[in-house]
Amino acid sequence: MQRSEGVARALTIAGSDSGGGAGVQADLKTFGALGVYGTTAITAVTVQNTKGVWGYEELSPQIVGDQIRAVATDIGVDAAKTGMLGTAAVVHAVAGVLKDLAVAPLVVDPIIASSSGHRLLEPDGVAALRDELLPLAAVVTPNLDEAALLAGGRADGGGGVRDRAGLEALARAVLALGPGAVLLTGGHLADHGVTDGSPDCLVVRGEGARWLEGERVPTADTDGTGCVLSAALTARLALGDSLPDACSAAKGLVTRALKAAVALGGGPGAVDPRGG
Repeated sequence: MQRSEGVARALTIAGSDSGGGAGVQADLKTFGALGVYGTTAITAVTVQNTKGVWGYEELSPQIVGDQIRAVATDIGVDAAKTGMLGTAAVVHAVAGVLKDLAVAPLVVDPIIASSSGHRLLEPDGVAALRDELLPLAAVVTPNLDEAALLAGGRADGGGGVRDRAGLEALARAVLALGPGAVLLTGGHLADHGVTDGSPDCLVVRGEGARWLEGERVPTADTDGTGCVLSAALTARLALGDSLPDACSAAKGLVTRALKAAVALGGGPGAVDPRGG
């Protein structure tokens, strides 16, 4: 598939966030901030605001797959990402059409629960994500708890990570599932008792590990951080960056987005990828 001259194209396969802070809304804002043309395949419509997720309704696996096929066979895709997928059936449909159409590179953001704790992927969906989608991914971007679940642990398994060595071991356990690389976000390390100043992100590939040192931004307005990170990574890959360069650029954009976060509503506000 050839890129249209002068236009990089990125596809997000994820749920809609009625509050605008995460999901496809955050992805499209991020794509636009980086000068990339964004397309979507909606997997679910969520009912949420800054205070939490109150419910959602999934789209059928057929409709999700048809959206991907419609975009990829006409507009084209230079890089794609997945976010909220909801069910094993949707994971299966997404993996099937991405494989059929050879859509690559693929960024998998394994969204299992919202930041407020609302479950967004069924337990059998985690197994499907692990077995069917991760082997297709150029990079997967879990947080600590998501990485622990993917590696076969409990939802609070990230609590066992106390230092850099533990973070790298967890990332390598996810890498063994088949993705090309793991970008493990450790922003919650302080919540698990780490006091050694560990950086926010670790990139692990077959040839080694790389720590992405970064500034910690003191703000309670962090909604959409993970979505913006994976979307920025997708956009930079669509623009032709190497994976290491794309990871560094995505990390930098998240820092700027946190500094420009918008305090709206009665709960945590959203980061703004257009900021800075």
